[in-house]
Amino acid sequence: MSRAIHAERDLLIDIAIANGGNTRSDAKFDLDGATATLMSYAALGKKLGDRQLLVDGEPADLAGSRLQGYHLLSPRHGVAVHIGAFNFPAWGWAEKAACALLSGVPVLTKPATATALLAHRTAEICVSVAILPPGAFSLLCGSAGDLLDHLCWKDVVAFTGGSATGLSIRKTERLLAQGVRVNVEADSLNSALLLPEAEDATVQAFVRDVARDMTQKTGQKCTAIRRVVVPEGLLDRVREALSEQLSTIKIGNPALDEVRMGPVATASQKRDVLAGLGQLRAQTRLVFGDAALPAPLGVPAGKGFFVPIALLEADDALAATAVHEHEVFGPVATLLPYDGSTHRALDIVRAGQGGLVASVYGDDRRQLADVVQGAAAWHGRLVVVDAKVADKSIAPGTVLPELVHGGPGRAGGGEELGGLRGMALYQQRTAIQGNGPLVAKIVGAS
Repeated sequence: MSRAIHAERDLLIDIAIANGGNTRSDAKFDLDGATATLMSYAALGKKLGDRQLLVDGEPADLAGSRLQGYHLLSPRHGVAVHIGAFNFPAWGWAEKAACALLSGVPVLTKPATATALLAHRTAEICVSVAILPPGAFSLLCGSAGDLLDHLCWKDVVAFTGGSATGLSIRKTERLLAQGVRVNVEADSLNSALLLPEAEDATVQAFVRDVARDMTQKTGQKCTAIRRVVVPEGLLDRVREALSEQLSTIKIGNPALDEVRMGPVATASQKRDVLAGLGQLRAQTRLVFGDAALPAPLGVPAGKGFFVPIALLEADDALAATAVHEHEVFGPVATLLPYDGSTHRALDIVRAGQGGLVASVYGDDRRQLADVVQGAAAWHGRLVVVDAKVADKSIAPGTVLPELVHGGPGRAGGGEELGGLRGMALYQQRTAIQGNGPLVAKIVGAS
């Protein structure tokens, strides 16, 4: 599947530019994320071989003698219904399908309508090469209708998108009555925290990653940095450096080589971004950007759903409550100063009430350890950057197939990917006890 999609990469990039408003670089980010994730799970499949049952953990000795217990993972005998978001029409379905298919569970994927053209074409490619058995992979474009009313306890629903839609899915009477397993990945007010006394290389990595996350995919990433937590002693430096980097971003027709940021995906998305920006500006001030967006390059007047880049700043990080309550799904982030103390920084980071990812940049090992210990329970993933990895660290906005994706609280409480961990959503864990050597042979542990 990965190779089949990659073989048509150039055509697919053109579709992403035309249908999603992506720049060429943003289109590659989506498509290469899809093929890399599929390839990563293909490699896991090779290691697993022909096994259809997996053993979870080590055996437990029971009451002495030969009695032992194992935990067995077996495929659920239903269908995996995947409901995707508009921002990653290729990567979004591929990361979910990779886990389900390797688990042995057939997939029905429903992409967001606004950008479904790319999802349709990538799915069509995979079906056309006849890699999978008939019925193992299906695509549904348009409305889901009463699809969820036909599921039963053996099925799985995995959703990525807004928290309101996630709540409506969870509340579906049929899913509740049948005990259908539901995984939700929703909103997230991701933070990037800079520690005092950070070395120059670390500060530069911090500025680079914030600027990239603000503008990549026009800020339409669930993992994008929204809250930029900076010690007061470094605030002027960071504000100036960020403004300088953001000033180089040219906005316009994403098909043009010089353009670094295109429009948001839909008219409603533009309205939401501008309305959300208005909410944030009521408690902050604009330190970079122009409320009146300059004319986008290569675009006829009045065309396209373009929004301005906006870097905001709050005087009191915790008093600016809107920053910790409303995710603006566009090129918007807020500088949040703190007094340099770790406990104050953690108060600000944790004000997001659960997130997909937080990143911390610093070179004091004690402070880094305190932040990890204090922030871990609030996030699905933490990125730690010091001077030794500053030039090679992977941006926090990049989802990796080897690590879990998801988060507690506001982020929906779900979990995907993470290598073999990503298969657990589609498997039943069963405890098996008895004659140790016999059970070991049955479950394939001997």
